[in-house]
Amino acid sequence: MDKTAIKNYAIWARTKLIEDIKYKASLLGITEKGIADALPQSTTQEQYFDIGTREPYAIRGVQIAQRLSLAEAIKKKAQESDYLTAYNSIIEEVAYTWFNRFIAVRFMEVNDYLPCKIRVLSAVDGRQEPDIVQNPFDAKLDYTSAEEELISQHQMNNEGDKLFNMLFVKVCNDLSKVLPQLFEAEQDYTELLLNISYTDQDGLIYKLVHDIPEDNFDVNAVDEEGKPIGQVEIIGWLYQYYNTEPKNETFALLKKNVKITKERIPSATQLFTPDWIVRYMVENSLGRLVISGQLVVDSGQSLVDSEEERIAKEKELAERFGWKYYLPEAKQDADVREQLNQLTTNNYSPETIKVIDPCMGSGHILVYAFDVLMQIYTQMGYTDKDAVLSILENNLYGLDIDKRAFQLAYFAVLMKARQYHKFILKKQPQCHIYAIAESNGINMKHLAYFGAQLDELAKPVALNQMQELIATLHDAKEYGSIISVADYDWDLLHQFAAEFDISGEMNLFDSFGIEATQQRLQELVAVGEVLAQKYEVVVTNPPYMGSSGMGAKLSAYVKQNYPDTKSDMSTVMMEKTLAMCSENGFMAMINIPVWMFLSSYEKLRNNILRQNSYVNMLHFGRGVFGSDFGTTAFVIGKKHINNYLASYRRLFEKQGAVDSVDVKEKWFFECRGEHVAKQENFAKIPGAPVAYWVSENFRKAFELGTSIDSISDFTGSQHKTADNEKYTKLFWEICNKDIDNKAWIFYIKGGEYRKWYGNIDLVVDWRENAKKFYKNNVTSNMIKEKYCFNEGITYTSLTSATNGFRYLPPIGTFDIKGPSIVNVEHQNYCLGFFNTKIANRILKLLNPTITLQVKDVKNTPIIFNDEKILAVEKLVKHNIEYAKSDWDAFETSWDFTKHPLVVNSDQCIVNSESSANTQLTTNHSSLATRITYNKLRKFNSKR
Repeated sequence: MDKTAIKNYAIWARTKLIEDIKYKASLLGITEKGIADALPQSTTQEQYFDIGTREPYAIRGVQIAQRLSLAEAIKKKAQESDYLTAYNSIIEEVAYTWFNRFIAVRFMEVNDYLPCKIRVLSAVDGRQEPDIVQNPFDAKLDYTSAEEELISQHQMNNEGDKLFNMLFVKVCNDLSKVLPQLFEAEQDYTELLLNISYTDQDGLIYKLVHDIPEDNFDVNAVDEEGKPIGQVEIIGWLYQYYNTEPKNETFALLKKNVKITKERIPSATQLFTPDWIVRYMVENSLGRLVISGQLVVDSGQSLVDSEEERIAKEKELAERFGWKYYLPEAKQDADVREQLNQLTTNNYSPETIKVIDPCMGSGHILVYAFDVLMQIYTQMGYTDKDAVLSILENNLYGLDIDKRAFQLAYFAVLMKARQYHKFILKKQPQCHIYAIAESNGINMKHLAYFGAQLDELAKPVALNQMQELIATLHDAKEYGSIISVADYDWDLLHQFAAEFDISGEMNLFDSFGIEATQQRLQELVAVGEVLAQKYEVVVTNPPYMGSSGMGAKLSAYVKQNYPDTKSDMSTVMMEKTLAMCSENGFMAMINIPVWMFLSSYEKLRNNILRQNSYVNMLHFGRGVFGSDFGTTAFVIGKKHINNYLASYRRLFEKQGAVDSVDVKEKWFFECRGEHVAKQENFAKIPGAPVAYWVSENFRKAFELGTSIDSISDFTGSQHKTADNEKYTKLFWEICNKDIDNKAWIFYIKGGEYRKWYGNIDLVVDWRENAKKFYKNNVTSNMIKEKYCFNEGITYTSLTSATNGFRYLPPIGTFDIKGPSIVNVEHQNYCLGFFNTKIANRILKLLNPTITLQVKDVKNTPIIFNDEKILAVEKLVKHNIEYAKSDWDAFETSWDFTKHPLVVNSDQCIVNSESSANTQLTTNHSSLATRITYNKLRKFNSKR
């Protein structure tokens, strides 16, 4: 698949579509500045608009109604924000609607799925003129006599593009019969704003046909090795790349502290999952569910003779299905196997398996789940036709907050169904794939007229439940699938929304829009039911959005409803998807790995340890989504199994290294980084990190070791000036006597990597006015006096590599970037330990991020060897002295050519770059290139 060509086209096509649609709207008097009135000479049959040319632009007939619909849509949306935002939103909506349709028609024509049975955008023989333009009457379309006449007229006048536009709209209306969610039948303003050409070589159609290789769309195309080239997957890549510029715009706004609005959430938070990782997730959740049941059926008993035989049988079944990414269970103890057998039934039916992707995007996961379900059905003797219908009606569910993603997911799933069932589109099957519907703006007065066929007892119950559902789904597009919906009587609600009766006292004004209300109620009931029910399998790639990017409503919602996972939407979805699982179900997900280690997710980890079971995991490191922050894909069982031995693969060689997703797939097949671990062992480590790779001896260290917190004074609240430019200086900027009398004191603030001693070059203002500021300013923090002028251990909290621990002399204080430990028993022994590779491994286990937390240092176990304490402390003291002499040498060779010097009003040499309030008098940058620290101190001491 030529992803470069796909990306280039999708990004370009969005810009081109928006430009063309804005131009067409401007001809109708609708621009980003406002909506103009029609010219005075307009009539009910014709309207004219001033476009700056001699002749005004004219629209007629149905176009007048379409323009009115466009204007009303913008005005209505402007009530939620402002006119410009509404205008851009509607233009964007029209653009992606036509983009989706172009892609759908291209996919269908290449695979010969179009009901009209003729190519619409291209020609079989490669001509530029599409087959439908060359032979419009060969298309299986029901033309009216007026349309036939118009076709002939366009042909006679050699109006190829006009004919093409007309025929394309006709094809879209015809497709509305079989794909109504993607091709709406009504002639709305989207049709009015369409303006495409097949003859323009810089146009959308020409580039779609010529820039992206046709076999990328052909589901039967294979390369020389027999691997598929074209897949439904191309729809997902086009969707992700189409969102490239909106995503970049959103992140640029985030840097300006502009929160992510609900309109921008989809483009900002979605990433397309590589195909083989989708297969891993589906095979190890849905596939595992089926294989577990099949093992019971095949063996005729709940326990095979041995674990080895069971694993062999498991591998055989996976190979029979062609599931290359399936990971068999590790050998389990007898009591574990007994627990597992109690969960498995040999009476399962494929119709009862519900699978959902609650953040489906363009439907990639659902499409592969469809393939796996087909294998399950056919293996059990179902025909392809029966299997396809059952999968759509009973098994497959999907949700997304983005309408365009929903359209493409809906299309992708039905195209997958079409691969197996030639006539499935004509059957109009029930498809449980929805865009999240929100209840904002529903006319509540209309509710009284629904439930016309219900009896007097049922109707008030239905009305009450419908009102509760409407309240629950208010602002639903802000929250998406994390909304919790009560388990209402869904059959009753479906009946309530099915019929209304306005034959009584309701007047014409009150009844206006009741049909639209009915449609919205039916959407709410459908979405609510999907959110409320439980699933045997939940598989997803969640939205990625930290709490700092959330809008006020979303932030408040997750804090209230998901306090243990509120820091990121991806972890909120972990909690939600586990809640969506049935009692013995599986949840599979790809996610960023912060939840595995950071203290902010400790409650989430502990909840999983108590309530659920890790089944297996692929820990990718960085590279799956390019230069990312790392990813991990995993499967978790809803049921907790005591002492279950889960399987893990560590598919990276070095922390921080970026390896491509293809390389990681190669390592997967090579069984790189295999580990097995019981999750109970995670709880033995402070914070319960998912430390699947550590040895038993490593874990025992936490039981036997001593926390430095118990043998020292370790503050979690360091000093903070809130104005470092004003209150901190390099030490040689301040006169000797001001340091000697503690008007300024040395200030430890982290710095570059350095062990044993060093990074002591800053001083902080310690005069009374400064200390008063630290105490009273809301963003400052005045450290307690007892933490000043103590010796101890300090380190740099922020590092991309190894943390260096250093001796802290009793000369000042420290801030949050250089946290310190004072009054340490066996101080040098502890310092020596923290600078070992063992300590570094422990710290990276407790926190693999670049910011070392105080809590992580406190949780590091120190093993004291009484026989070696003196020897170690002697060695460490020697290291400190050596490092101190090295630091002094570094200080005395300061390169002042890079730091111009001036003499301030107090006649002290200072650094003009680092002093905010320096009065520039005499520039001393022409001094010798190196002025020693001692000379500077001597000069300043003369004041």
